[in-house]
Amino acid sequence: MAQICMVTGKRPIAGMNVSHSHVRTKRRLIPNLRSKRYWVPTENRWVHLRVSTQGMRIIDKLGIEAVLADMRGRGLKV
Repeated sequence: MAQICMVTGKRPIAGMNVSHSHVRTKRRLIPNLRSKRYWVPTENRWVHLRVSTQGMRIIDKLGIEAVLADMRGRGLKV
């Protein structure tokens, strides 16, 4: 499964591990994703989302209906 947040669009990025001797090796920085379900009262159903913790905070701030409207505007099927 792709490790992409459905709300924020965060995805893994490439970085480097740097040792004490400054030997650099590649690494992946992966977002903190959680599978979570939210109750949508206007649709009278649960919605399952794969969101980062930052995405959860956005949902808490704006509300699930506003976030779903934005996601559907971007073309995501929810």
